[in-house]
Amino acid sequence: MAAKDEPVVIKKYANRRLYNTGTSTYVTLEDLAEMVKKGEDFTVQDAKTGDDITHPVLTQIIFELENKDGQNMLPIPFLRQLIAFYGDQMQMIVPSFLEQSMMAFSKEQERFRDQMKSALGKTPMDMMKLPTPMKALEEQTRRNMEMFQNAMRMFTPFPGAAAGSAPEPAKAEPAEKADDLQDLKEQIAAMQRKLDKLS
Repeated sequence: MAAKDEPVVIKKYANRRLYNTGTSTYVTLEDLAEMVKKGEDFTVQDAKTGDDITHPVLTQIIFELENKDGQNMLPIPFLRQLIAFYGDQMQMIVPSFLEQSMMAFSKEQERFRDQMKSALGKTPMDMMKLPTPMKALEEQTRRNMEMFQNAMRMFTPFPGAAAGSAPEPAKAEPAEKADDLQDLKEQIAAMQRKLDKLS
């Protein structure tokens, strides 16, 4: 059995069965989803090799949940944008941005719930006076976009130039590196235009 501070180990066998070593019972993906909702930490290991397969199992849980009627949380435009980032130079920024956004949303969720509760039972006129959960969500999204834009600015060439200082003289570069730099500048500019439209 795992120590209190350590995540529970779930072993996945070749027959796709999942075994919770903490409770000594077989579990399902639904059970793992409930553990996540309760805040119980676990890792999933391949029973034969001992490899950590937590990521693909969590992804499989999301896939299963998204396929249930009425449970779609990931809109098609979001999925398309996410797919477009794979293999892109911005791919390394996306995970931390999504993680920070979800952490911020989690912190705000109690406030959203309180606003929804306070809105119930009010007349339409009263509800119009209240800050709606959607407005609060829009504000949080706006703040997340600002955070992402600030992160993007860190990757622009000559960051000191924005503060008014002159960039250092460029050293002679091979044509191939100059082309790569130009491609990166164009991609960053395109990303900035997209962000401006979203915000």
